[in-house]
Amino acid sequence: MSTRKAGDMAGDMAGDVTGDAPGDAHGGADGGVDVGELAARLDAAAREVRAIPRLTDGLPPGTELGVDAAYRVQRAVIERRRARGERLAGVKMGFTSRAKMVQMGVDDVIWGLLTDTMLVESSVDVSRLVHPRIEPEIAFLIGRPVRSAADVDTAVAGVAVGFEVLDSRYRDFSFTLPDVIADNASAAGFGVGPWHAPERVADLTNVGLVMEIDGRVAQTGSSAAILGDPLRSLRAAARLAGQAGITLEPGWIVLAGAATAAVPLPAGAHVRVTGAGLGRVEVTA
Repeated sequence: MSTRKAGDMAGDMAGDVTGDAPGDAHGGADGGVDVGELAARLDAAAREVRAIPRLTDGLPPGTELGVDAAYRVQRAVIERRRARGERLAGVKMGFTSRAKMVQMGVDDVIWGLLTDTMLVESSVDVSRLVHPRIEPEIAFLIGRPVRSAADVDTAVAGVAVGFEVLDSRYRDFSFTLPDVIADNASAAGFGVGPWHAPERVADLTNVGLVMEIDGRVAQTGSSAAILGDPLRSLRAAARLAGQAGITLEPGWIVLAGAATAAVPLPAGAHVRVTGAGLGRVEVTA
């Protein structure tokens, strides 16, 4: 597997996450929910490797977990991780498939934050995950600070094939839109293959992707499934980060979104993801 170490990618840049919550550009009340308590519940579930009921199923009467509040919960979970020494390393995009948007009843992508401890070098310990799944990705390496969507096209330092390891902390991998946002868009881990200079990658709109598990093809797809063009997802990441007051820092990675459905990741499995013209990345569970 050809990945760069987290320190090489993100340096010592923790990033500024003290602004408004992601996705909160239009404001909005917390709906009476206790953001800190919900974040503590999710954080404990991840650390103790146990599934919990959906947050939206156990709210007190008269309270509601809306999207804005869900992003505040997500931020609070990340702050707990940062307090334990983790550093921000990038952004992951979700619901980048039109079909998934329709299924979830939304008209925009969602996003979460990546930390340095999520980077998978060569193996992932699935015993530390509740519902481990994996999906192929297109990844972008940020080369200079991005404060708005207008900055992002010229800020890409590299493009790579990658994968994301997902893990919902909810029972049965079942959630509503606010639940999955609060749970950091199910982020658990990620890896990338060798970086390619963006000018060497002629076209990202239809990159063929193949994901093999133990030598058998598990999923095939095209980068076209990512909003029709992964660059659109990258621009959406920059837009949402800018609205939230977050700068995409040099060395950060943006996972553009899944090109296929995620599949279960069993212990002992060997996974290889290949992207046409982008090489491959491998990981063992």
